[in-house]
Amino acid sequence: EEGWIDFNGHLNTGYYTVLFDRCADEAFAELGFGPSYVAERNLTTFSAEFHIRYLREVKLGDRVRSSFHLIDHDEKRFHFFQELFHEDGWCAATGESLTLHVDMSGPRVVPMPDDIAARVAQAAKVHAALPRPDGIGRKIGIRRKG
Repeated sequence: EEGWIDFNGHLNTGYYTVLFDRCADEAFAELGFGPSYVAERNLTTFSAEFHIRYLREVKLGDRVRSSFHLIDHDEKRFHFFQELFHEDGWCAATGESLTLHVDMSGPRVVPMPDDIAARVAQAAKVHAALPRPDGIGRKIGIRRKG
């Protein structure tokens, strides 16, 4: 969108998050965390951490798509990795998240209900067969010589 382009002529950093979030919303709905989840069960998800790597510029008019790869999970959390691909096939950015399952009455982190946990486990099983994306678990920092 035109308003997402900054004074450098490329996609502003904040809008990478918007694009990753839109993809995650679709994936979350498949896992059972869709819009009705909080209304019906008073349960939801909160992002605990999100790390973006900006690899190549995205400019006005570029078409992109995002992937969603479930890396790991336990009863209260899940870890996923996303890639933002340009229509020409190159990776523009990656996003990595740790997400918490939350009871809104606290709010507090709680185990997922059995039906949702089963869906997450099934997705993790399917995703485990996919090639592991490059860049998972990257640290941020300034590398110093000896």
